[in-house]
Amino acid sequence: MNSNAVPVSAGKMLLASPSSLTMYQLAKSAHRFDMSVQVCTEVRTAVDLVNHQKFDAVTVDLSLGQHATAILRETRLSPANRTAVAFAISSTLDQSADAFRAGSSFVLERPLSLDSIRRTLHAAHGLILRERRRYFRCPISIPVSIQQEGAAPVYGETCDISECGMALRLLTPLKPGVEGKVQFTLPDTPSPIRAEGKICWCDEKGQAGVHFESLSPRDNSELQEWVAGKFEKRLPPSEVAVCGGPAPTLPQLIAPAWSELT
Repeated sequence: MNSNAVPVSAGKMLLASPSSLTMYQLAKSAHRFDMSVQVCTEVRTAVDLVNHQKFDAVTVDLSLGQHATAILRETRLSPANRTAVAFAISSTLDQSADAFRAGSSFVLERPLSLDSIRRTLHAAHGLILRERRRYFRCPISIPVSIQQEGAAPVYGETCDISECGMALRLLTPLKPGVEGKVQFTLPDTPSPIRAEGKICWCDEKGQAGVHFESLSPRDNSELQEWVAGKFEKRLPPSEVAVCGGPAPTLPQLIAPAWSELT
């Protein structure tokens, strides 16, 4: 395993808003929690992004218009983002009610302030980190075997491991859809992990992806604890350390979605 790995971000947020001031306020507040922010200014672009990229949090400014809640609904329907933490920025009680019905977890009410945004992000921070950890992949190379029913085991080594699966290199390529018992032993753990797994993809060189279909409660707990430990070690410095120094400018804080802000 690479001991010099670059720290992971504490999360990636999509912000859909037409307001430059809102972009700055949200991005500056998110920066305090080591979160990166990608912005867009149109509903259509935001819907496309939640259907094609992974975000840990999605924030929708309801001043985008009557179709703004469609972004929240699409987020909840997206396979990659259905569990992302969703925020809405509202100006009225009716807008807040619409946001909750569309799937928002938190509502920020105007007038916004850096302090009110910080308090809301602080309340949601644990959920955002949990979402980030679910998709965190720890680079590591350890032996692994896949036992199909009625066949000889296939051996290989992992490339990375997450709570839900792994990437690996196999000595014998397997076809996508193949199911079997996956066995491996995590470093510094006393017993092997056994999981029912399915090959999601595999190429002719034997590189493959496995999704864990089921694990015993003990193995699932041990895997989650191990991944959590690696994830926490890769997080950026604490919030206090990040807040030091001069305040970043808007271009430094945000990444535009396309070319909308040019």
